[in-house]
Amino acid sequence: MKIAEIARLEDLKNMIGQEIAISDWVTVTQERIDRFAEATGDHQWIHVDPVRAKDSPFGTTIAHGFLTLSMLPLFSEQCIKMPSVRMGVNYGTNKVRFTNPVKVGSRLRGRYAIKSVEDIPGGKQVTMTATIEIEGQDKPACVAESVSRRYE
Repeated sequence: MKIAEIARLEDLKNMIGQEIAISDWVTVTQERIDRFAEATGDHQWIHVDPVRAKDSPFGTTIAHGFLTLSMLPLFSEQCIKMPSVRMGVNYGTNKVRFTNPVKVGSRLRGRYAIKSVEDIPGGKQVTMTATIEIEGQDKPACVAESVSRRYE
């Protein structure tokens, strides 16, 4: 794990183009996949039917792509500390790609690099390249540009 401790939002401008943080590993369990299916209504068998999924090309169930993407806040909370920020809001994502399936039982972690920092009224709009890695795999599960607005 690599923790980024950012004293002031203005400091982010000096980090553009740099990897700033890496989260801990988190195991993707069948329970997490099932709970995501319940929350979203996406009950496709490749995610929720371990018996049927044994005969799939993956040999087991796989996490929803959007479940993988939705883990970004969990990862960033672990490794990006901004004590001066009083509020942060998710502003969206750009260029999301699910580049490798996440098999149940896989361990994932997030890597964050600053892509851009823009001034907005009362704060900064921060775009980070977020890469979600699968332990033991060369190809990541997901690469996305995560856009947030942070206010001091």
